[in-house]
Amino acid sequence: HRCTRVRLNSGGTTAITQAFREAFLCKVTQLGSQGLRVLALAQGEAPDTTQTALDIRNAMHYEAIEQQLTFVGLVGMRDPPRPEVRNAISDCQRAGIRVLVITGDSKETAEAMCHEIGVLDEMDSAQRVAYKAPHTTNGQVDTLGGRSLTGAMWASMSDDEQAEAVRHLKVLSRVEPSHKLSVVRYLRKQGEVVAMTGDGVNDAPALKQADIGIAMGSGTAVAREASDMVLVDDNFHTIVSAVRQGRAIFANTKQFIRYLISSNIGEVACIFFSAMVGTPEALIPAQLLWVNFVTDGLPATALSFNVPDSDVMRRKPRSRREGIVDTWMAFRYAIVGLYVGLAVVLGFVWWYLYFEGGPKITFKQLVSFESCTEEAAKAAGYTCNIFKRGPDGLMQAPSTVALSILVTIEMFNALNSLSENESLLTVPPWSNPWLLAAIALSFVLHFAILYVPWLASIFSVAPLSFDEWLAVVWFSAFVIVIDEFVKFFSRRLLARGLLEGGRRKQYGARSISRSPFGPGGFLTPQDDELVNFKHV
Repeated sequence: HRCTRVRLNSGGTTAITQAFREAFLCKVTQLGSQGLRVLALAQGEAPDTTQTALDIRNAMHYEAIEQQLTFVGLVGMRDPPRPEVRNAISDCQRAGIRVLVITGDSKETAEAMCHEIGVLDEMDSAQRVAYKAPHTTNGQVDTLGGRSLTGAMWASMSDDEQAEAVRHLKVLSRVEPSHKLSVVRYLRKQGEVVAMTGDGVNDAPALKQADIGIAMGSGTAVAREASDMVLVDDNFHTIVSAVRQGRAIFANTKQFIRYLISSNIGEVACIFFSAMVGTPEALIPAQLLWVNFVTDGLPATALSFNVPDSDVMRRKPRSRREGIVDTWMAFRYAIVGLYVGLAVVLGFVWWYLYFEGGPKITFKQLVSFESCTEEAAKAAGYTCNIFKRGPDGLMQAPSTVALSILVTIEMFNALNSLSENESLLTVPPWSNPWLLAAIALSFVLHFAILYVPWLASIFSVAPLSFDEWLAVVWFSAFVIVIDEFVKFFSRRLLARGLLEGGRRKQYGARSISRSPFGPGGFLTPQDDELVNFKHV
């Protein structure tokens, strides 16, 4: 509107007509729809400072100076997205993360770029149904079912309409800083988790308002100060990778806790079952301390190196109210832990009742160990020393079987902890070589206390025969079968949406990000992971 003339190809100029203005705007729309940023070039005469008070060095005088200009032409510039961005957007969509782009670029440019990177792919059935924005502002009509709006269209809506529009919005173009802040507030009011990225001073309020503010490394100091983290390489794919790694870390933390809790439940259950049945104590305190402080620690630490599950980026985000240990997980802890305790006691009892090298006494004789007399024991073909520890006792052998079952079963339980729900056939043991090394070292330490005499005397254990080791492995390996069954059942429940992880709505929490092609923008994941979108 500040141009009154246009420069012709011949070099001359002529007055601008309404027909030219319409042709000019049509060309701008055409270039914008190709994903180009469009600049209009014009020229004018600098004011004579001796004849006027206007100063070209004063920004307050620009509007008065930029009058009666001669239109020169249009320039279309392309800032292409990085090659990895489309795949990163697809990963977000599969992970339940909705990308919401807010930009100062034109509606046509924004939509073209968002189609290219996959933000505005084909609408799904849920998006087709509901929201149809009825607003037409400055000749701009919403043609994407409420998924793409301009700042003017947004500002013309009522509060209720904006709250509804943000549920379906994917692109908001030609925005003002206040629009970014209002979008963040609406999303948070709806219970979403919001992450925003930005690099400018005007992004600071929205960065501060978001659950997670992500500043660009190349941005202003104000934006970096207002944000929670700084993205050094300005790359959207880096945030998606961080989401993947964050989910893997959370899963590994759960597996670490699961391994230790289920193992500790097993140790407590062993003592409980022994007392309940009335057998001698299968394990002494020194042996339990050895298992807790030496044997358990190495595999538990190695679980932090578990590789991410194959479906880690196909899961919907967790609810912010979901804890690390939920009811189902606690039930799983109990199932495995109770079997650990039961297997230890069964192995202990097996040595007395059925082992060929053992006394082969009856169960009644075993639970009556406190009233054992040598005269009655000799009449039955055994000695009371089988219930005693120490130099004259023979109880080291069954206690060693129980201890070896506990150690072996916990090593198998560590293999079960490679994945929360994936089978060992899907995530094989060699996927985490650190865990295999930890298990090997734990067995070396266990063999040391069994076969080094002075260590064996400290822990009241004895070397085991081949048949005893076969029994140890047999009692221990069944924990894998139990956990595989529980994992299968978990996968079925998740597929049917009956567990917490399967109940997340399609777009729960939102993260907002900067535009991939200009200043301003947002991005939206669901409940727990949030991402950025500047300079994709």
